[in-house]
Amino acid sequence: MPVYRDEAVVLRTHKLGEADRIVTMLSRQHGKIRAVAKGVRRTASRFGSRLEPFMVADVQLYEGRSLDVITQAETLGAYGALIADDYASYTAANAMVEAADRLTDAEASLQQYLLLVGALRSLSRREHGAGLTLDSYLLRALSLAGWAPSFQDCSRCGTPGPHTHIVVQLGGVVCDDCAPQGAPRVDADTIALLGALLTGDWEAAEAASETTRGRANGVVAAYTQWHLERGLRSLQHVAHDSDDQKASG
Repeated sequence: MPVYRDEAVVLRTHKLGEADRIVTMLSRQHGKIRAVAKGVRRTASRFGSRLEPFMVADVQLYEGRSLDVITQAETLGAYGALIADDYASYTAANAMVEAADRLTDAEASLQQYLLLVGALRSLSRREHGAGLTLDSYLLRALSLAGWAPSFQDCSRCGTPGPHTHIVVQLGGVVCDDCAPQGAPRVDADTIALLGALLTGDWEAAEAASETTRGRANGVVAAYTQWHLERGLRSLQHVAHDSDDQKASG
């Protein structure tokens, strides 16, 4: 049977039988892969811990009739335990891998792979706030998938900005002429933060106030839910995490 190798980040796992798991991964060269890891739920498994969500591994597989089978796995990025140790990072990472699962297929997407690995690495190192990292990841992943928002020029007619209306159904900011009746206005600081998150301007993003971050997060969540139609279930837990922090503050 044909054997191949690739780098992959684990998105999710499901139990199969008494000792196996089905592992869904986003790979560098082969797009999204669903494969069986045999015996990984046994305590003596050689590579069970290397195939947990958020881990990046060099995997060897052979092609099966319905599912490929993982025969080797070597850790490249051990992010799982570091992310799981922080609740905000853990909920953000869950939303990221769910989005990646929804936005990718069997076609290779090197940019989506590198974006996700970079975001998970950043979460594990606590380089930026978990909420900012998640929002930046979602905006960029949606852009790579063909849904790039505009936070400067009108997303409908192209009239140069700045503009103060945001309509997620129309792709971002819109001018006064294009704004539907009752379209919400968003303050300049929030629009600037959204632009910074989209371009990866972390200095500007981290200078934003908590209030501005909360408003930007609402726009990103609405934009994500609109374009993914069924929405991301994991975002509910991220939102609850923020509410808990506010309640305890």
